[in-house]
Amino acid sequence: MTVNSGLEGLRQAKQPVSGALAGPYGHPFHPILVTVPIGAWVCSLVFDIASRIVHRPAFLTHGSAWLIAIGVLGALAAACVGFLDLFAIPTGTPAFRTGLVHMALNLAVTAAYAAGFAWRQGGGFPEGQCVGYGQLALSAVSLATLGVSGYLGGKLAYRYGVRVAEESVQAEGYRTRHRP
Repeated sequence: MTVNSGLEGLRQAKQPVSGALAGPYGHPFHPILVTVPIGAWVCSLVFDIASRIVHRPAFLTHGSAWLIAIGVLGALAAACVGFLDLFAIPTGTPAFRTGLVHMALNLAVTAAYAAGFAWRQGGGFPEGQCVGYGQLALSAVSLATLGVSGYLGGKLAYRYGVRVAEESVQAEGYRTRHRP
């Protein structure tokens, strides 16, 4: 790959496939949507741990299941626009390969949380019962995997510049106005 084709690929990765669906230039929707599953799943793990500590854990057990469900729905929304961002990256590049691993990890994490939710629903929620150790372990491993995937997502944006405005556009925010 020549330098010019690399720069053209970079310009391509900065532009949305569909601004209406993936967010306009320099303001993609994917980064804001991922906050829903991340926040929900972090809180669900906190609820899981707390359910093992408190005297009456039922509200935490129920709350954790709801947070997992909210996270799965949020992850599906984030995946839709993330997939559009992936389409903007030229294939055969390190950025594209990183994007594929990022996507695969996120899909695996979402499937694990969906399975964890089904596991919790299958057993019901007997009054006063805390989250089982297996369910807690699944959530912890899934969240750790999500952290690895998040690192790769940061690499896509901050190292490879996927869906980030050109530096010349960014520089507008640092120019001072000179008054005559």
